[in-house]
Amino acid sequence: MTLPTALAEIVDDFGALGDSDKVTLLLEFSRELPELPDHLQEDAMEPVPECQSPVFLAVDAADTDRVRLYLTAPAEAPTTRGFASILHQGLDGAAAADILAVPADFYHELGLGSAVSPLRLRGMAGMLARIKSQVRTQTGGDPGTPATPT
Repeated sequence: MTLPTALAEIVDDFGALGDSDKVTLLLEFSRELPELPDHLQEDAMEPVPECQSPVFLAVDAADTDRVRLYLTAPAEAPTTRGFASILHQGLDGAAAADILAVPADFYHELGLGSAVSPLRLRGMAGMLARIKSQVRTQTGGDPGTPATPT
């Protein structure tokens, strides 16, 4: 599977844990989602209706070698917020081509299927799909060749 280095490390971290520890790690990620910068407001961001909780995201792919991601999710939705944080930590700063190369179902590799409902996992897939869509739109769909798989 082709994943940017930071996302591959997160997948490895989850893979080394049992189910209860995976949930604990997901909750830790939920506390690490950074606040939005002052110049971004939720009403100017794209909503992610696939999520049960209100999630919004924005992508800045002006520099195709270092795409910036901005996500917000409510603190009272720790699972969703954890997924947003995983995507932020795993993809923020990655090259556009590397983001586009992430398999749509990479989240299965986190091994959360027995601990988190399929509906919540689809929310993470929705976040990734919308990130990729914004990258494609901003780069004209051709950001270059992905880096070598990690």
